[in-house]
Amino acid sequence: MKNYYIFAVLCISFVISCNKPSYSEKEVLTTEQLLVASETTVKGPRLSLVADQPIKNVIFMIGDGTGIAQLYSGQLQEVGVDGYLHAQRLPVTGIVKTHAEDDLITDSASGATAYSCGIKTNNGVIAQDTEGNECVTLMELAQKAGMKTGLVATSGVTHATPASFATHIDSRNKYSEIAEQMVESEVDVILGGGLEYFIPSDSAGSNREDQLNLLLSLREQGYAVVLDKQAMIEEDSEQIIGLFSPSGMPSMNRVPSLAEMTNKAVESLSSNENGFFLMVEGAQIDWGGHANETPYVVREVKDFDDAIGVVLTFAQENPGTLVIITADHETGGMTINGVNRENTIVDIAWTSTGHTGTPIPLMAYGPHAVEFSGWWDNTDIGKKVADLLGFENFPLILSADY
Repeated sequence: MKNYYIFAVLCISFVISCNKPSYSEKEVLTTEQLLVASETTVKGPRLSLVADQPIKNVIFMIGDGTGIAQLYSGQLQEVGVDGYLHAQRLPVTGIVKTHAEDDLITDSASGATAYSCGIKTNNGVIAQDTEGNECVTLMELAQKAGMKTGLVATSGVTHATPASFATHIDSRNKYSEIAEQMVESEVDVILGGGLEYFIPSDSAGSNREDQLNLLLSLREQGYAVVLDKQAMIEEDSEQIIGLFSPSGMPSMNRVPSLAEMTNKAVESLSSNENGFFLMVEGAQIDWGGHANETPYVVREVKDFDDAIGVVLTFAQENPGTLVIITADHETGGMTINGVNRENTIVDIAWTSTGHTGTPIPLMAYGPHAVEFSGWWDNTDIGKKVADLLGFENFPLILSADY
């Protein structure tokens, strides 16, 4: 009888332990509430497929950390249940897998390198392969083809995503060295934050450890250096660098906005008869995800979407412009998991404060946009863009003794 008793206790303990979660919901989920807009807004007509033709301009937009939940929560608060953001107006949608070479969950450096170079690399690495060899980026090939180039970001311009299109380094955290490479990159328009790595260490707000004044070097190369919105608007030089904050740009009351910076970049670059390649990053959707702050995320989604509106207007008015909108990864494990009876407030749940491996959306408009529909690896997107622009031998790895 004693043996039966022990057996029964063990069975009960096993059942209880198997049905008890190893963590509590409170430890895993951070839940916030989001107010749904009471009025429906449609930011513009749904766009149709356009006839294929040679591509003159490419505008590659990256909403850092943006998954479907981030876009949909932005929609709910900004334009309502039945409304459409600019991002939702594009005729082609795809899905992108994002893993890095060394991790199923990518960071922004590896994620952006997959787009810029068409290769997998390790997390933290900027436009190099896993052996430390440099990969030639789409932006560098565009320059060789006579196209003008531009980078716009709401982070510092030395952050991983913009850096992956114009520089090559083994660690995304080497911001000072990235800034030095930016100066030599010959990118025509660079707009965003990050002044701290372009000014000498004895200047207020500097984060350098030396006395290099990279703004002086840029001016010597013929760049116009602008530090505020009005100067940016008035500047008509062919090469412009605008650094509007010491590090990342403020999220609230951002001046200039991402839309304003994007508009300036497009205006400046479009004068080139050979076209242009522009990368635009809504960097801080990711930061809001890391913080599990829904208001931060939807504010940044709006800023990014306003920039998308600027780009779509340009693309409609300038046939031959291909627009690609995607992300590098999802951040925060954001989801919508509850709603009140009136359908006016939804619960937003966060499952992580880091990146996740969830595939992310891609939207496209312009000539050959339909070729981006379906499921893709992130490296395929860079390869497809290179193919459409006629760039041969891509991906292209340079040996260490090149």
